[in-house]
Amino acid sequence: MAKWLTLKTFGAVCLSLTLAGASTVALAAVGNVLDTASMETTLASEKLLTDVAHAGKRIVAVGERGHIIYSDDNGKQWTQASVPVSMLLTAVYFPTPTQGWAVGHSGVILHTGDAGATWTKQLDGRQEAKMVISQLEQQMTDMQAQEANAPESKKRALQDSLENLKFSLEDAKSDEKVGPWKPLLDVWFRDAKYGFAIGAYGLIFHTDDGGQTWHNWADHVPNPDGYHLNAIAQVKGGALFIAGEAGTVYLSTDDGMTWSSVKSPYGGSFFGALGTGNVNEVLAFGLRGHVFRSDDLGKSWKAVPVDADATLNSGVADGKGRIVLVGNDGSVLVSSDAGQTFRSHVRADREALLSAVLLNNDNLLLVGEQGTELAGPDGTGKPM
Repeated sequence: MAKWLTLKTFGAVCLSLTLAGASTVALAAVGNVLDTASMETTLASEKLLTDVAHAGKRIVAVGERGHIIYSDDNGKQWTQASVPVSMLLTAVYFPTPTQGWAVGHSGVILHTGDAGATWTKQLDGRQEAKMVISQLEQQMTDMQAQEANAPESKKRALQDSLENLKFSLEDAKSDEKVGPWKPLLDVWFRDAKYGFAIGAYGLIFHTDDGGQTWHNWADHVPNPDGYHLNAIAQVKGGALFIAGEAGTVYLSTDDGMTWSSVKSPYGGSFFGALGTGNVNEVLAFGLRGHVFRSDDLGKSWKAVPVDADATLNSGVADGKGRIVLVGNDGSVLVSSDAGQTFRSHVRADREALLSAVLLNNDNLLLVGEQGTELAGPDGTGKPM
């Protein structure tokens, strides 16, 4: 779960600066990084990494310059994968030991069928822009026909909707001219066929054929302000949650076909969502160390007291009560009771941590600002 330092790296301020800069410059270079393979380097495991995941017994991490690395010995040694792009990658997910997806800046979606050793590009922001424009144009055509045949009592509402569609279409065409600068920030798959990729400005795409085709899913999420969608997670029981900017939380109980807004317990941005391992329970966390817990699919929330105020970027759970959240300034929060309480730890190097996976003996593999780091159960000491 895990961003040009975006949402999941050093916080929302960095994301805002990055996106603002990207939207005001000519993005010829973006096309280059979308079409240029990531360069091989022996230092990939020591540079910025944004997310990490298990692919069966293998561990796969993604990061800057299109770097994807994998380890078959629990993070002691790393091999660099073959990757067809060279922009920042922000998230990686494996629903099976061999089938995986990674997403990143410029709307890129990558796929692997060999546990992360080689990757192919399925989609990028250039194709996404055309997809969105085509969909909006069709929606306008359909709505214009409805408006022409509607009774007077319904015409005003349809005219307002047409006006909103017009503005959305103008924005989409403007984005197409600027270039593919909007990042995808997280990815989740139910199995080797069915999944979602989400990102900045309300981006959300869906596939049900393993990424052979992707569909713009933005009109299925009630996000009229286009808030950034930062994290997507499934909780035990099957429900899906999306957590995002300005405290936005969305819930789906039908595998993402439809989404509804959840009343948020917090007005600041969430950068992570995570199931606790118990049915219908979820954690949402983000800015300034805020952590909230719900045991009823978001109908009610409780703030979880933590002795930390650094932004929390990601988390991992073993499904048996152990949960680890990681964040800026070397913050590591550890729970042994499914997120009801946390013990706070701070690493001596104070480097930003962006993601983690659990290893044997409750040890941790951490990734972040300075690449990979093996650590003990509290994230600070040596592995046991």
